[in-house]
Amino acid sequence: MTSQMVVKHWPAWVAGEAVSEGSSVEVTHPGDDSVVGTHVVPTVDQVEAAIVAAWDIRGAAQATSAAQRAAALMHVSTQLLARLDEAANLITAENGKPLMWARAEVNRAASTFRWAAEEARRFGGDLQRLDTDPAASGRAAIIRRFPRGPVLGISPFNFPINLVAHKLAPAIAVGTPIIIKPAPATPLGALFLGELLAQADLPAGMWSVLPVANDLAPMLVQDPRLPVISFTGSDVVGRLIQDSVPRKHVTLELGGNAAAVVLGDYSSDADLEWAASRVATFGYYQAGQSCVSVQQVLVDSSVADRFVSMLVEKVHALPAGAVWDEATVVGPMISESAAVRVETWIQEAVEQGAQVLAGGTRVGTLVAPTLLAQVPSSAKVACEEVFGPVVVVQVIEGLDDAMNRINTSRFGLQAGIFTHNIQDAFRAHRDLEVGGVIIGDVPSFRADQMPYGGVKDSGVGREGVGSAMDDLTYERVLVLTDLAL
Repeated sequence: MTSQMVVKHWPAWVAGEAVSEGSSVEVTHPGDDSVVGTHVVPTVDQVEAAIVAAWDIRGAAQATSAAQRAAALMHVSTQLLARLDEAANLITAENGKPLMWARAEVNRAASTFRWAAEEARRFGGDLQRLDTDPAASGRAAIIRRFPRGPVLGISPFNFPINLVAHKLAPAIAVGTPIIIKPAPATPLGALFLGELLAQADLPAGMWSVLPVANDLAPMLVQDPRLPVISFTGSDVVGRLIQDSVPRKHVTLELGGNAAAVVLGDYSSDADLEWAASRVATFGYYQAGQSCVSVQQVLVDSSVADRFVSMLVEKVHALPAGAVWDEATVVGPMISESAAVRVETWIQEAVEQGAQVLAGGTRVGTLVAPTLLAQVPSSAKVACEEVFGPVVVVQVIEGLDDAMNRINTSRFGLQAGIFTHNIQDAFRAHRDLEVGGVIIGDVPSFRADQMPYGGVKDSGVGREGVGSAMDDLTYERVLVLTDLAL
């Protein structure tokens, strides 16, 4: 690793307090295995203390004012921007994503906390008149939302700061305690957020960041004092969690097999250049380790030859490898075992008749940006989530053909449709079995305030700050009588 970043020993955060003593583990850079940091591993007793604190503080957390919550959230947002370079270097060091994407992630996380601060200020409820019937004359209802209870937030490795922000920020905004269990491969971003939260004015015990091994996760999942679980990760693990605690409120943001559709009306050179550029960038950003990275390109036969030629050229031109170079787009995968799996899937597809248009090779954790054509529908790279830098091109005959292919997938997160036809845009929105349809761009687009999530094996519930706040709470009605309405 060539960064000048100082290797730091990070405390764990138990009930808002730093725990600096105890056993520790090293965190390494995926590109070269160099040590980028160490952190304390909380003991079982310390994990129990965090749970007890979250349960005991739930009333006081709920009673905090909107101003107090908003101030804490804005503090984190402001500090993220003030320490942007430090945070971005930390992401690149532990995750391996190129610095340009790490900077973008920090900016998004700052926005996530800012949105949460704004939502906290307007999370006030509704007034409903009940005197629409004579029997309820003089009556009205105030409908407010209250926390379901302390939250267990389990975050993945691919966005070590922003996806932790999507757990922490909505919970603080609604006034509920939360325990964060970050991915063991990338815990430092979550611990960095803990450092910022510790500077804010929140009740002791309202939050914890516990960088524990995955073998302790079942204990956290099963604990009745954590009645809400927000999990982002693989569909296999997510469904195991859901099945193991059927009486808990579980939100799952799982995998995808995201498709970008290029329709025949998107036919000018400028249109196709835009679509090819977006697919090339967002098929391989984060080394494809994003649940909405472009995995399939469904291109209409009328523009297929021109589009594919442009796409191949752009994929070959992607700067890859040196993650500390500001121009690099594609970095290493999170581990060599992950990279070997992707390489194996590529080889299996080729053995089944797929044509390699670009890439197809691996060196250590770096898989070259790979573009495949003529891939059988049964190949893993076509029907499963690759979660690597692999894109499959298929030729289609119009929107109906594209929608049929997308809807046969067991996943349903987001889809992108490149079209100028407003009728096709509305029909895609109506008929595609996905959580989001992006017109004129790739499925990878996400604004952090919008509802985000999927259907089928892509999950249940929604993230996005306001939507997550609704998900963490339930409606409680107050009926008032004998009012002068």
